[in-house]
Amino acid sequence: MMSGRAFEFGLLGLLALLWGSSYMWINVALDTIPPFTLITLRVGLASLVLLGILALRGLKLPTDRKTWRLFFVQSIVNSTGPWMLLAWGQQSVDSAVASVLNSTSPLFVFFLSLVLMSGSERPALLQLLGALAGVAGIVLIVGTGALESLGGAFIPQVAVLAGAALYGIAAIRGRRFAHLPPMVTAAGTLICATVTLLPFSLVLDQPWALQISNESLTAAGVLSVFCTAFAFLIYFRLINTIGSMGTASQAYLRSGVGVVLGVVFLNETLDLETFAGICLAIFGVLLINWKRNPKPAAKEAAQESAS
Repeated sequence: MMSGRAFEFGLLGLLALLWGSSYMWINVALDTIPPFTLITLRVGLASLVLLGILALRGLKLPTDRKTWRLFFVQSIVNSTGPWMLLAWGQQSVDSAVASVLNSTSPLFVFFLSLVLMSGSERPALLQLLGALAGVAGIVLIVGTGALESLGGAFIPQVAVLAGAALYGIAAIRGRRFAHLPPMVTAAGTLICATVTLLPFSLVLDQPWALQISNESLTAAGVLSVFCTAFAFLIYFRLINTIGSMGTASQAYLRSGVGVVLGVVFLNETLDLETFAGICLAIFGVLLINWKRNPKPAAKEAAQESAS
């Protein structure tokens, strides 16, 4: 049991690494690829990768309309909605403040779970303490001075916070797909995201006229295959094993990943406040996932699906 639990925590760390590193690849890709086209390329290529893996494994996508409606809604709250809100909000919101606001998704999961869930999936006080510790850790990582501009650009900051809320909703809704293989859920969700985003890319960016550099194309490829296709596989698996809030807790690890990548690849320094923030964020993740049974989420979701 412990070895299986350790494996799930390893996947949680890997998910944080993949999504935490995505900001670096996005920055490189945006040099010659506009935002809507980049996001469309990201989910479109990821969809093709997952469809290829599905074909190799002999798995098929569902054909009923109900499941595809669920896929479409999941794509809105899990990718297209938060990404658009964050992209719009960060035009006026300092990146440090955006990091803090965007890391609050476990708090939304906690309070929504109190209302919507019952039984073993209903969070306890320990999970709230973990969520608060995680947010405090993020504040230390980005610097306490970041909060000075909190409330300045009110509407854009609300947009970033709304993106975090959508991530929280997505983590809870992900339980609805416990009866499907994570690969099928990931593929269906990304296909819906591609269909949604493609018209925006064609109308706003006219991608056929772009001159894309090899560096941007490579970054977009890494972002699509590793930070999206494989990351979504891990994400939907974890929702079924460690639960919605446990999966959402990776939001606290992403900022730490960004700091570590900066230290390793950009020769940046790690000060005491940032190190304390990383430790506090990890502590928050441990509290959120403390002695939680990895099976109830899948069982309860299966019961919901059958009812």
